[in-house]
Amino acid sequence: MGKTTCSSSIAVELARRRKSVLIISTDPAHNLSDAFAQSFTSEPTKVEGFSNLFAMEIDPAVSNSFEAQMGLPGVSSTAEIQQFMGEIVNAIPGIDEAMSFAELMRRVETMEFDVIVFDTAPTGHTLRLLGIPATLQKALDKVAELKSRFGGLFAGMGGLAGMDFSEEKIMGRLESARQVVAKVNAQFMDPEKTTFVCVCIPEFLSVYETERLVQELAGLGIDVHNIIINQVLIPEADSTCKKCSSRVKMQQKYINQVYALYDFFHLTVLPLLDEEVRGVPSLVEFTKFLREPIPFIRSTSS
Repeated sequence: MGKTTCSSSIAVELARRRKSVLIISTDPAHNLSDAFAQSFTSEPTKVEGFSNLFAMEIDPAVSNSFEAQMGLPGVSSTAEIQQFMGEIVNAIPGIDEAMSFAELMRRVETMEFDVIVFDTAPTGHTLRLLGIPATLQKALDKVAELKSRFGGLFAGMGGLAGMDFSEEKIMGRLESARQVVAKVNAQFMDPEKTTFVCVCIPEFLSVYETERLVQELAGLGIDVHNIIINQVLIPEADSTCKKCSSRVKMQQKYINQVYALYDFFHLTVLPLLDEEVRGVPSLVEFTKFLREPIPFIRSTSS
């Protein structure tokens, strides 16, 4: 649907107006490198052609096991620890991802950028990230629950040479991660600091997913009042293409639905271009549609 193209264009436009901008991809597909035609890593890298725009690609999914993130590499050969860690991971799906995301947010907090743009993955993945504080709280509760069963393990392992394995260490790391993510989520819920921009195309499934995302974000108290309707076919005045005409009519129907559902939102219509938007020059050119979006007149016909 052109989500990464839109977020990259927003970052380019913001770079015109702000001192420093960072765009981060949390989408495992990692399309930022393709959008800018430049390789990015997990460290902020300056975008070619800009002095104040940086990009990085992070996969907040499992980069390390929960055990490794607890600072316990090499201890997995201990059957009791395997059982202890396994019970936490099995009881709390997504704990690896939650800890990785917390570490990412910890790093982001130390970076000095005026604006940070997140190019997130599709709806389900994005909502899962926003639910990470609850995931970490469940992990804390689970450790407390297992304490009675594994109390001897904590005491015994704490005395082994070279092994810092204790209830306090595990609880401390989980609590630290929870606090970082809770702080970030509080910023996400501050409309003065954060807004979500939904990107859809005028097709049934995309409009449906957008409605789901808007409702979920609103339920979480997160500001969302911008929707980009992307890849809209603008027919030429003298076009005789029947297939194009049918496509335009179909798109018109769903665009009407978006306008009817979100008439109080800021809606931006972006065109379907003849060529893909790839590379800095193309992105810079595409930003003109953000500044001067296509005027759209809602059809009154069914």
